[in-house]
Amino acid sequence: MFQTFSGSSRRPRQVNLSGQNPNPFAASTWNSSAAASGAQKTVAHAQQEREQRQRERERLNASKKIQRVWRGHRSRTKLADARREQYKATYSSCEGENDDLVPLEQLKLLMAFCNPERDDDVAQLTELGRQFVHNKNTRLISQAEYGPYLFKLARLTLSALIHTLPSYNRVLFKLLSKILVQNGNILSHIAIAYYDFLSSAVVGGSLSDEWRAELVSAVFFPLQVSPSAPGQSFSKISLDVYSAMASRFLTIPDLESRLGGLQVLASKMSGNHLAAAIVRDYSSISSSQSNPEAKLWLLAHFIAIYRMQEHREEESELLRALSLQLSACSVDLIGRIDGRKLTSNNFQRGEREESGVQSVKNLPIFISNQLSSLLDKESITGLLRKFNIDYAKGSTAGQEDASFLASYALTLLRIFPDRADEIRMWLCSSSMTTSNGNEVLALKFLWQAMSSTSTFKAIMADSRAALEILQYQKQHSNEPSQEVISRDREWRTILLFLELYTFVLKFIDDEDFLGGSTDSNQASGTASKIRGSALSLEAVEKLTLFLKNISFTTYYNAAELSGDDNSVIEGGLGTYFGINNEFAKDEKYASDESQTTSNSSWPFAGISGMTFYYLRTIVIGVMRMIYERDSRRRFLPKDHWLMTARFDMKGFILDVIKEQERRQEVGDGEGAEVEFEEDADEYEPVQSLMLGRTTRPSHLLSQMRQQDLLRKHQQKINKRKIMAAVGPRIEVLQNMPFVIPFETRVEIFRQFVIMDQLKRRSGVIDPDSWRMRMANMAQNRHAARETLGRHHASIRRESVFEDAFEAFFPLSEGLKEPIQITFVDSFGAIEAGIDGGGVTKEFLTSVTNEAFRSPLDYGSNPSLFVTNDQNLLYPNPTAIEQDHEFLRSIGINETSPDWRTHSVQLRNRMHFLGRIVGKCLYEGILIDINFAGFFLLKWSAANSGPEAASRTNLNDLRDLDEGLYQGLLKLKNYPGNVEDFSLDFTITDTIPNGMPDGRPKVITRDLMPNGSNIPVTNENRLLYIAYVVRHRLHIQPYELTQAFLRGLGQIINPSWLSMFNQVELQTLISGETSDININDLRENTQYGGVYQIGDDGREHPTIMMFWQVMEELKDEDRRKVLKYVTSTPRAPLLGFGSLNPLFSIRDSSSDEDRLPSASTCVNLLKLPRYQSKEKLREKLLYAVNAGAGFDLS
Repeated sequence: MFQTFSGSSRRPRQVNLSGQNPNPFAASTWNSSAAASGAQKTVAHAQQEREQRQRERERLNASKKIQRVWRGHRSRTKLADARREQYKATYSSCEGENDDLVPLEQLKLLMAFCNPERDDDVAQLTELGRQFVHNKNTRLISQAEYGPYLFKLARLTLSALIHTLPSYNRVLFKLLSKILVQNGNILSHIAIAYYDFLSSAVVGGSLSDEWRAELVSAVFFPLQVSPSAPGQSFSKISLDVYSAMASRFLTIPDLESRLGGLQVLASKMSGNHLAAAIVRDYSSISSSQSNPEAKLWLLAHFIAIYRMQEHREEESELLRALSLQLSACSVDLIGRIDGRKLTSNNFQRGEREESGVQSVKNLPIFISNQLSSLLDKESITGLLRKFNIDYAKGSTAGQEDASFLASYALTLLRIFPDRADEIRMWLCSSSMTTSNGNEVLALKFLWQAMSSTSTFKAIMADSRAALEILQYQKQHSNEPSQEVISRDREWRTILLFLELYTFVLKFIDDEDFLGGSTDSNQASGTASKIRGSALSLEAVEKLTLFLKNISFTTYYNAAELSGDDNSVIEGGLGTYFGINNEFAKDEKYASDESQTTSNSSWPFAGISGMTFYYLRTIVIGVMRMIYERDSRRRFLPKDHWLMTARFDMKGFILDVIKEQERRQEVGDGEGAEVEFEEDADEYEPVQSLMLGRTTRPSHLLSQMRQQDLLRKHQQKINKRKIMAAVGPRIEVLQNMPFVIPFETRVEIFRQFVIMDQLKRRSGVIDPDSWRMRMANMAQNRHAARETLGRHHASIRRESVFEDAFEAFFPLSEGLKEPIQITFVDSFGAIEAGIDGGGVTKEFLTSVTNEAFRSPLDYGSNPSLFVTNDQNLLYPNPTAIEQDHEFLRSIGINETSPDWRTHSVQLRNRMHFLGRIVGKCLYEGILIDINFAGFFLLKWSAANSGPEAASRTNLNDLRDLDEGLYQGLLKLKNYPGNVEDFSLDFTITDTIPNGMPDGRPKVITRDLMPNGSNIPVTNENRLLYIAYVVRHRLHIQPYELTQAFLRGLGQIINPSWLSMFNQVELQTLISGETSDININDLRENTQYGGVYQIGDDGREHPTIMMFWQVMEELKDEDRRKVLKYVTSTPRAPLLGFGSLNPLFSIRDSSSDEDRLPSASTCVNLLKLPRYQSKEKLREKLLYAVNAGAGFDLS
């Protein structure tokens, strides 16, 4: 019997709490409604009920609140209506009675119900005001116990006046004036609302002459009101009132035209009080949130009022206010103001930045004029005199004033980049008095002040101190502690010195620089003062230590100082684009990025808008100018520039390679720094050129294009930040490579090339292996032939360059891959030979020899390069003009499509020549080509941005034209009146064969707008020299130079070239200039034929005699032998072991009357078996001097 049997046939109820349906079919996908049953459905239903109850509670509470508010509003309305009726009854019943108490009751009652938005209440308020206006109840207004009611009455009256706009209620306005005159302490509480009303009245509509006069009076009469409340200072109320007027009234656009002039206003106010109020406002955090355009109008009106006041007050506060405003507005001014209105077409010849965009919104004329009024020699030189006086005080206040003056000067230099040289010239020509009473030039005074600062001493003594100082500066930039303020003062002095020293380095020649003039106090003229500003070599050495240490920190420790340079309109976006902050704020991407970067951007040295990027730019700029001068004529100790102690040099190359690999993983590391475009637009003539910035007219670029450029540039900045973080050693190598030994940098360069070859050639470097891989990777034989066919060319001996151009120009950067050459002789026969690398070498050397040493076989046959007096090559500055004249002579004008096609083709040939030189560097092939130093400087500066052009100086002109250099030098140092030479700001360009009859064509160009009408004087001759140097070195050859650099940059990363100076680059191109090392050459020579060394290890007797002769030869003759065999007279950078192919010798015959011959394509010397050393010497020298080759083999 079963124990569970109960006798009941009813099935017991089953309760399932698992939420699973026991019916497998109910859980199927076609019965989803049933699947929602169970516990899940119960939980969901309970949740819905809770949410419904919550909504009901919220609805109930909201309805209660609405009812409560409505009841309160209705009660207040009824009470106000009752009081309104009571007031009418009281006012009518009290008319004519004693006014001592009744008006006070009326006042209380009126304020209890008066609503300034109701016309009838405003009418009642006007009636009451009429009694006060008619000189009744004066005791009421003046009695202190009625002060609280009068304050409320003043606010009520002001609200009513605002509500009645644009109409003018004179009674209420006079009532308000009467209250404020008798109760000045009210002013500080309603000043902002008061000037808001005046601002609205001025802007609201047209003003009658009477209303305008009253408005002007209303503006300044609060400024003259004295407080009536005891214990309250006039200065506090005055500052509040002036602050309100500045922020609410002086920010009105076109205020001068609206008021009919600012003379009356300026005569009634205190400039010192206005300045103090502005200083207080700009010292607060809220000032940074003000409207940028409002700040600009306040600045312009402040300058106008300052200039109009007849009696100048204490200028310290005025200049402090001006400095703060200029600094705060600098971001919105850069790119929008042009002090010289550069519009001359002749001046629009120079470089073009791809990112050069004109500002979206030009500055209003009034603002531009007021800002331009700050630039005159007297005010600038007076600025330094004031700095001198304040600095000499020795007190903290005096030093603070001097610091603000330095800030003001620095801001002017940033706002007016086109006139920066003029400002620097005025400052450099000033004299200052030291503490001991001696008068010295401004630059030397600033040097003494700078070198005595704790910041300078600490960084000069220890390179690691710079990081600590900069980090502290960043972390405490918003904390006005005494140490931060003191550091800021020191940094301003340092930056001002560096700005002026940049100008001096541009104009001082090597002799004066190395002389370090000591009689500077005797200098009279501007040029003499520049010459007298030379520092002693001991001082220069100290300065370079400071610059080197701080520059190293800004690059090597960029990750620790990250974020300081990516918000910079002035150093990044504004400098390149000229786009104001207002435009950037309109863009969503800009506003989003500003949220992420606002915390990381900090004003350097306490100067708003001046950032860490600016510090790094000016420091590295000055240091490079000194380094380039030291590279030209050594004056600093050996190894002075090296900083190898900061690295583990044993593993340095490996560390750099790892960093480069990481950069390539993060992004396209090899193209992050400089981008070159292949568009034909790159070769269009330059549209405009300014002294410090380049811009394109805004009508040439759409707003979409501007936004795109801005976005790309921001992405580029962010990418550079990432690259700096993952590659600090590479950052140092690219920006200050001289801290690493030259030999180490050459090895790194070759390693970069190998890495690039491995990346591009799928892991193989050998040309034959690459060709095999390409053939195997191709889909079919046709694809293989097409791929490899583009890297093969048949070259005619009589037309090497043109055939090479036609064959390989379409390859673009594909020229990096191995190429195959078949030479065709003058009879059309194919020359025998297998290209194992030697034929390619001969091809490259032949192309360079033809292109650099002979005119093009194209168009007017211009030479792409010309030589100076030392036979050094540089781009032909007149080639494009010469080609244009040729086109005109054959009937092609500027509007013809053939004109553009022909011009682009000329630039393309220069572009291709740059690729060929890059290919030689890429393959390690030395070429016997020597370039001018100023041209090589452009190679290393291609990765430096637009500031590289500003480093062009007078000494570089020596490599271009020695005669012009000497002439300008004499002009600079001329003791008499240079106006005797009848020079003006023009320059003459001579175009060879420019006239139809073949005579040269002379073109006169303005160096600056209206330059033909501006004479060269003793005061402006330095600017004339600067413009001439800039025209000859930068503007005139710009287009061909850029074409060459773009081609070079497609093969060799510009950042790799930036690791070398001009002398080192020449060594990289054509080899070492030092004496030929015979032992090194002998150890790395291969032998063939009977000269091959056998098992005994002994050399052939002829070979032994050859090396004996080589050791006895002069170095000049050794170079001839080397050039005869390898096509270049210089040794490879890393020794003859790196020569590819290696130097080789094989026997040619036993005929001793036969001359030695060479196959330069494979570096092979074919040497007959001479029996005597004398015979060998005779034949060898005869061959190398006669140029014997294949024909004498």
